Amino acid sequence: MLLRSAICAAALLLCHPYAAFAQDAAKSALGEQDLAGRIDAAIAPYFKADAPGATVIVVKDGKTVLRRAYGMADTSRTIRMTPDMALRLGSLTKQFTSTAILMLGEEGKLSLDDDITKHLPDYPTRGKKITIEHLLTHTSGIASFTSKPGYTTGMTQDLTVAQMIDSFKNDPLDFEPGSQYRYNNSGYFLLGAIIEKISGQSYASFLEQRIFKPLGMLDTYYEGIKPGKAPVAAGHTRSASGFGPAKPLSMTQPYAAGALVSTVDDLARWDAAVSAGKLLKPASWQRAFTPYRLSDGKPTTYGYGWGISQVQGETAIGHSGGINGFSTYALRVPGKGVYVAVLTNSDAGPASPGLVARKAAGVAIGKPYREFREAKLDEAAFDAVAGTYEVEKGVQRVFRRTGDGLSMQRTGMPQVAVKAASSTEFFLPGTLEWFEFQREGNKSDGKVVAVTHHQDGVPVVHPRIGDAPPARRAIKIANASFDTRVGRYELRPGFVLELTREGDRYFAQATGQGKLEIFPMSETRFFSDRVDAEISFEGQTLVLKQGGRDTPGRKL
Repeated sequence: MLLRSAICAAALLLCHPYAAFAQDAAKSALGEQDLAGRIDAAIAPYFKADAPGATVIVVKDGKTVLRRAYGMADTSRTIRMTPDMALRLGSLTKQFTSTAILMLGEEGKLSLDDDITKHLPDYPTRGKKITIEHLLTHTSGIASFTSKPGYTTGMTQDLTVAQMIDSFKNDPLDFEPGSQYRYNNSGYFLLGAIIEKISGQSYASFLEQRIFKPLGMLDTYYEGIKPGKAPVAAGHTRSASGFGPAKPLSMTQPYAAGALVSTVDDLARWDAAVSAGKLLKPASWQRAFTPYRLSDGKPTTYGYGWGISQVQGETAIGHSGGINGFSTYALRVPGKGVYVAVLTNSDAGPASPGLVARKAAGVAIGKPYREFREAKLDEAAFDAVAGTYEVEKGVQRVFRRTGDGLSMQRTGMPQVAVKAASSTEFFLPGTLEWFEFQREGNKSDGKVVAVTHHQDGVPVVHPRIGDAPPARRAIKIANASFDTRVGRYELRPGFVLELTREGDRYFAQATGQGKLEIFPMSETRFFSDRVDAEISFEGQTLVLKQGGRDTPGRKL
């Protein structure tokens, strides 16, 4: 009896830790299921069952807590999206390109301070030093080929790397290298050419052999070079009648700036490798995630192929992607061990992948974004908050009462509607931004003296500096008067603004862009309600006023 009791006691002592472990594991599993449910509840409303959808993955502390698909993979064939499907990444490609460059740098085959002519000797830099680091950080000043007038008309052509470089290399620089940040696809195209020149391999082969295969990313590849095994979602674009097939694009053109295809599972493998410090030394990864500083010392919000932002006050490192038929977003919150990837198969909604990724990340880190519902206010409540608020020197936010609502316009940006959640809180629909107005002495009947802009958990206070200036108002002019202005005006070589009339409506259309309706303030001044721009006339010369610049154009 004593022996049996001792054996049982020993057994209990041995079993108890395992029982406790099992209970902890069960609790952990329930917690993960609860977290997955809360993330799903936060993001599922952005997708529709019969519209283009998305694949989404959320990883926390190395464990996948959500892996789901939403909507349709192909609306024309009514094929539903599944989590294993492959989609175009667009500019998420850039982080793989930058990693390849840093790998070559660690091998001593290049320096980030190298003038690009060391590796591309025929590239015309016009006497300026343009470095590899300038290309990585979008600070080279080289013209971005996707922003060139008429780019979309030739995007189906298959071109060699040399032919693509020829298409932009002779364009004048937009600014002094290192002095400004301006997102630039040409820079990353050139980085692909440098990888090929140094390695002796094609860009696609280098990434496959040096990154994808070693990390087990077997469904990630350069589209058109080598297919993967994962089923591929169809790309969509929005039209007046709904969603249809994406516009054709030769993948020779996005190249190292955006030609990769992948799955959320492979992207999770990629983040696990990055988090573990694989492929590069810690110093190189740290440099990639550090915002570049311009020549005047001001920091940008971009490192090497990664943008640096915040999610509810936590540092986030990520990137968006947009390419024919697809839009994407992936971010990591290293301080919380969270990674989120959202791949959508439409280039124009219905969901913003950046918004979805941030909402998912907010829930995963335990800091969910606020949800707002519109409240009804009287006109006096809107009048109380209307005014001009200073963001920084030369930049304001103007809030105006528009009918029975409120609008907001930041300097250089189009006017947008804001919705009331209360008499002091207003939100921007379709975003995670909101505004909170402060009254003098914090009294409910005090004068409004400031507004706090809340974005990604970072509150910024803007003081009220005056009343809202009068809104631009359209007047009626004779069509015959406008007809004297109809025609094409050259603002710079190859970039033309065309004015046309359709009945009693007037339009302006820039090269490679859609039509904008314009409204007369006088017979010589016109404005758009969709962009912060004006057109005026001095004799036969048109002057475009936008972004603090006056650009004259001669009539052709």
